[in-house]
Amino acid sequence: MAWYNWFSKEAAPAEEKLNPSQPDIFGAVEGGGRIGTLEPVLKYTEYYEKLEVVNRGVNMLVDDAAEIPARIGEPTGVTPVAKGVRRSRVEKLLNVEPNPFQDVNTFKRNLIIDYVLDGNIFIYFDGVHLYHLPANFVDIEPDEKTYISKFIFNGRVEYDPSEIIHIKENSFRSLYRGRSRLAAARSVMNLVWKMRQFQTKFFENGAVPGLILKHPSSLSPKNKQKMLQSWSLSYSPTGGGKRPLILDGGMDIDKLSNVNFRELDFEASIAASEKEILKVLGVPPIMLDSGNNANIRPNHRMYYLETVTPIVRKMNYAYERFFGYGVTEEVSDIPALQPELRDAASYYSTLVNTGIITPNEAREALNYEAMSDGEGIRVPANIAGSAANPTEGGRPQEEENDE
Repeated sequence: MAWYNWFSKEAAPAEEKLNPSQPDIFGAVEGGGRIGTLEPVLKYTEYYEKLEVVNRGVNMLVDDAAEIPARIGEPTGVTPVAKGVRRSRVEKLLNVEPNPFQDVNTFKRNLIIDYVLDGNIFIYFDGVHLYHLPANFVDIEPDEKTYISKFIFNGRVEYDPSEIIHIKENSFRSLYRGRSRLAAARSVMNLVWKMRQFQTKFFENGAVPGLILKHPSSLSPKNKQKMLQSWSLSYSPTGGGKRPLILDGGMDIDKLSNVNFRELDFEASIAASEKEILKVLGVPPIMLDSGNNANIRPNHRMYYLETVTPIVRKMNYAYERFFGYGVTEEVSDIPALQPELRDAASYYSTLVNTGIITPNEAREALNYEAMSDGEGIRVPANIAGSAANPTEGGRPQEEENDE
């Protein structure tokens, strides 16, 4: 914009300023090429499918986050990426029917699994419906001047940035892609996985001998092997027994093994590792313990406040920027975020009796149907008289006696 346009009576168009550091970010920071997934998603998928604590923790987080609906508000004033989409349409896409082929809960669960395992969510909007793009197959091509040039799916399908909703997990190493929160627990998951494999191989191979055969003289290798095979067939570890052992040539046994079942079970190590994995996911370990825990409710509430709702809020911010409407999470039906029934009843009773809200407003907050005479504000009365008319009060007048 020229300097003389500043003095023009007509309003000058807003000048768009580009980030002067973007070429350096494109070339030096991100390498100047396509940016694929930063995570070994296949390895995380293997942990997710075969380690019980990872499966349970991820499923709990995914299912709970997918249960929270979105509340669509008024336009925020930002310039939406997708222009002209009606508010009712956004409501239907986010809470009812994202596309003709999936229900909204399945759609959300697919998105959040990508968020946990890969650290990114990619959603394609064709102008009418929303479709999930598996994050580990999506590459980002940065732009030298703006931000993103295009998205590439599976190396061949290209999408314009105006067609993709991208939700990014926190990441220090990249401005474009998020990191999976499981990355911090990768070494712990690998340790648990190897301990489980060791246990399996140990018992499959019958590493601890369970039957000892003594022979006064030395046996030939051929006869010894034949005897071992014969005993192994009838005394197999797979059938509940342990591998037999033959001592010949006058050999005797002092101590069979220093290994006992408690040491082989790695009980303490596995329990500590599982707690670390749950902490990385943001799931309080006490929620997976059995028994009656007195502080389960505070942990349940903290889990929602610090783990579940931040994920949902990140998704809602992305929807808000894309469609231009305010999008917030609807948590009124989440038990962990609701007050105790006794506290709620006392709270709303106080508001009604002090004339702050109507009985019907209190009934609506407590999920009760409205009453026909519940629209009026209750006027509290005090000891001195009626609060409706402060001039009336004091001791009631006595009727005069004619006598």
